[in-house]
Amino acid sequence: MSNYDIVVMGAGHNGLTAAAYMAKAGKKVLVLEAKDHIGGGVSTRELIRPGFWHDEHSNVHIMIQGNPMLREDELGLLSKFGLDYIYPDLVHVSIWEDGTVIRSYKDLDKTCAELAERTSAKDADAYRKFVMASKEALPMLMSGMYAPPFPLGAFVAMMDQSDEGRFLLDLMQRSALDVVNQYFDSDLLKVHIVRMVTENLQMPDELGTGMGAFVMPGIIHTFGCSMPRGGSGSLSKALVRALEHWGGEVRTGAAVKRVLVSSGKAVGLELESGETIMAKDGGIGAIHPHKLRQFVSEAPEPVLQRAEKVTQSTFSINLTHMALKENLQLKVGNDCNAMMTELMDFYTVRDMCLEYDKLRRGEVSPRLIAGGDNCIFDPSRAPEGSGVFYGVNFAPYHLHNGGAAAWDSQKEDHADRALAQYRKFYRNLDDSNILGRKVCSPLDHERGSPNSMVEGDAHGCAPFFYQSAGHRPTPDLGSLRVPEIEGLYLVGPFMHPGGGVFGAGRGTAIQMMDDMGIDYDKVCGGAVA
Repeated sequence: MSNYDIVVMGAGHNGLTAAAYMAKAGKKVLVLEAKDHIGGGVSTRELIRPGFWHDEHSNVHIMIQGNPMLREDELGLLSKFGLDYIYPDLVHVSIWEDGTVIRSYKDLDKTCAELAERTSAKDADAYRKFVMASKEALPMLMSGMYAPPFPLGAFVAMMDQSDEGRFLLDLMQRSALDVVNQYFDSDLLKVHIVRMVTENLQMPDELGTGMGAFVMPGIIHTFGCSMPRGGSGSLSKALVRALEHWGGEVRTGAAVKRVLVSSGKAVGLELESGETIMAKDGGIGAIHPHKLRQFVSEAPEPVLQRAEKVTQSTFSINLTHMALKENLQLKVGNDCNAMMTELMDFYTVRDMCLEYDKLRRGEVSPRLIAGGDNCIFDPSRAPEGSGVFYGVNFAPYHLHNGGAAAWDSQKEDHADRALAQYRKFYRNLDDSNILGRKVCSPLDHERGSPNSMVEGDAHGCAPFFYQSAGHRPTPDLGSLRVPEIEGLYLVGPFMHPGGGVFGAGRGTAIQMMDDMGIDYDKVCGGAVA
């Protein structure tokens, strides 16, 4: 009989975050991971050649920068457990094929000077006001991002009590494109902002994505944009060190078959091997709502049915990893390398939207690309002078010609078309500089993380308003608990506040501590012991 208090299914960064907090609270915690390595969507591995470290999924960490887990170093990840973030001054750049460049620096004054030169003084002034409004709203928005969410109805009612709240509520229900159209004249500036937002797997014109267009500029000019030294997976590794420091354990190669439920309470997990691991206080599961029935069939049938209707994001990513003999050189100059680099040959909002429309119809657009050489900012990730290429090409999960199953036969062809597009922007991305390539399709993402990246959706599920706050992913599951299954808590990109690297397991830990009568402030208010 095991002597664990809490058993966690999944060693992605959200599960590890929740586990580390609960271990710090004095609980005996075991994390089980089906893969042979930890991190889930936040992992860095030698995918092609020894010594070349590639981010499997997440690459740049933005939204986690406002999390008290980092801002106040609640788990000691920065001060004690080796996490080190790289913060370049140039945060976000859009580069067009003709050499036009728009740069967003962490410094707002520097960015506005750039915009005045590249677009107009009017748009530069509008951008400053836009960012200041965003930054002013951040404390209120941030306070709810990393904690258990409000029920959506209560949230709307609260927001409806003030002009500021109604303004934000309005943004939440609009599209990103609608928001930038309200504020700016320049198509280049609109494209610059919207392309950054679509990195969250959000269509420019989908309702419910407007908050991204409003919040992202405020975030990058407040906290910057970063990647952990050593790769995205350094965050997960630091979380494991913290967990183990407080007596927690992680076991890889341990695939979970189901949650054990007795008298309406989660009492442990059964592994595919037949082994059962019991837990006195319950469990935490990185269980996608579409997979809830598979792991917790005891949940009420209406809860399961609503979970199975959760909407996935409209598109995914055909991701190209390449090991490079030498660092990449942008044709416009490497002083234009940013933490987020968008590469475009369309100059109007209309042309951009036509490319995104292809994704809706099951087509891949090689023009929707982003990425570059991670070694520009972190040389430690490859042998001296070499490069690690991370290339995003937005793509549908369901291909028009053959469906999802066709990805196995088509992914290399689509990667070739994207590579031809990248070569418009880089001087030395010829075959002689490419030591090896690995392409991961939307179907590959799902295969690699079947319990979280359903339909290749690395962000869990769609970010629409009806799947936000306490309704993410459903009203039943939005409290981070499974109804009528006492002691079972949920983590993952499909939970509040959304997909991406948020460190959202903090909210699950807060909810769990609250239910168990543990004072979170006492656990996390002092120095790391």
